[in-house]
Amino acid sequence: MKSRRSNVKALTRRTFLSRLGAVVGGCAAAPWFVPGRALGLDGAVPASERIVMGGIGIGNRGAYVLDCFLHEPGVQFVAVCDVRAARRQAVKRMVDNFYKNQDCRTYIDLRELLARPDLDAVLIATGPNWHGLASILAAEAGKDVYCEKPCTKTIAESLALAQTFRRTGRVFQAGTQRRSLPNFAFAVELARRGRLGKLTTLHAHPGGLGTSTSRWLPAEPPPAKEDVDWDLYLGPAAWRPYNRRLLDGFNFEKGGGLVGGGCLEWGTHCVDLCQWANDADGTAAVEYWPEGNQLHARYANGVKLVMRNDGWLPLGSCPVRFEGEEGWVETGDNGELVAHPPTLIAGPRAKIAGYPANFHVRDFLACVRSRGQPRANADVACWSHITCHAANIALFLGRKVVFDPKT
Repeated sequence: MKSRRSNVKALTRRTFLSRLGAVVGGCAAAPWFVPGRALGLDGAVPASERIVMGGIGIGNRGAYVLDCFLHEPGVQFVAVCDVRAARRQAVKRMVDNFYKNQDCRTYIDLRELLARPDLDAVLIATGPNWHGLASILAAEAGKDVYCEKPCTKTIAESLALAQTFRRTGRVFQAGTQRRSLPNFAFAVELARRGRLGKLTTLHAHPGGLGTSTSRWLPAEPPPAKEDVDWDLYLGPAAWRPYNRRLLDGFNFEKGGGLVGGGCLEWGTHCVDLCQWANDADGTAAVEYWPEGNQLHARYANGVKLVMRNDGWLPLGSCPVRFEGEEGWVETGDNGELVAHPPTLIAGPRAKIAGYPANFHVRDFLACVRSRGQPRANADVACWSHITCHAANIALFLGRKVVFDPKT
């Protein structure tokens, strides 16, 4: 680099004063000011403290979570990426209408969005085939991640996800929002604090134990690439011909790495809660076997996990039941708790029906600011997903599977 010392010496007092006068005159002609909104004087969060976000693959569920982010103070959503033009434009309209401007940028390839240096975090709500890889790419690009579940396709990808976020120091939150809801947290605390006595059995409702198929749907004429980029939609999944039924929603017909069956789709919620209740966030069950219309598993500490669909109290979707030698507790998405003995749940408690994501979103944003670990961080997600993947393997094989979490 060329030295600038000779130029500094050549600057005389007269030259300096003349230049200073020009600057002052320019300021008088065009007053220098910072808008109050940029400093937070209008009640908004100052720009320097805002979390700038982008979205990847925002569909039906993703749009709901996006709305939660938009309504949180201190969040500025600036970009969306989707391989489907209609969804890309729909989310742009949603964001622009919220901010009353036209500033939301659109992208087709997530790598272009992740290359933006102004983004602090991303919301990932693509199909499950992209969740793990997109999260890893985001972390490598220096972004924090809120990712819808299921977050991984395989045991290996689960481990890679956790390793990447530990190495990069980025914040990760899996979209298992029941960890942030009071009825589920209360039930878990009864188990963890020994109020049920020694734990014996954990029950989870995965919404069906059907495994996804590996067959292809009939080929259909693909849409124009500018409408749907089919290759980018498949991403890390095995290639298969286009069929419109593969684009939307939870569909077992997707198969072949696009979905993981009920055990993974909903198990990542209810099995995740069982892991938490069993103090097993850093490990997985060691044995898995199909038994009738159920899937049974056993942890190294002797606690049994039962994935079942029948015999539940009417407590809403995604119910869990924790049983110990001295009592049990059951809860679900209607926010109610039932326990034996009833004194376990005596007293006033907050009740929130449904499964809102706003509490979980706030937990993530707080950790983006503090650099702490959210409730469903990458290590937590890794092991709850591994438990579901191993259960799926036992279901596929129709026999007992032994798994060593240490190796």
